[in-house]
Amino acid sequence: MTNNQNMGGMTAITDQVIATDLLLAAKSGIKNYAVALTETATPEVRETLKNQLSTAIETHGRITDYMIAKGYYYPGDVFQQLDVDLKAAGTALNLPQQ
Repeated sequence: MTNNQNMGGMTAITDQVIATDLLLAAKSGIKNYAVALTETATPEVRETLKNQLSTAIETHGRITDYMIAKGYYYPGDVFQQLDVDLKAAGTALNLPQQ
């Protein structure tokens, strides 16, 4: 399947879009696990949440590494990241209306 194949009406979905969405979801998961960890009262639940948080952080790292390797994400270079973001915004603005 190519990046631009029609997938349920989404004609311009790309690896970059999917990876970015996955990275944002991973970040959200990390925040949610951290908050839940501070609110739990039992040691068993706390240990489970610690393990889940650790896994979520590792997953975030793998997604970040993938995006850096593909040139989708530049966490250490704000100007390069701004260029990538502006190009993505331009692409989104030029998508055909359905």
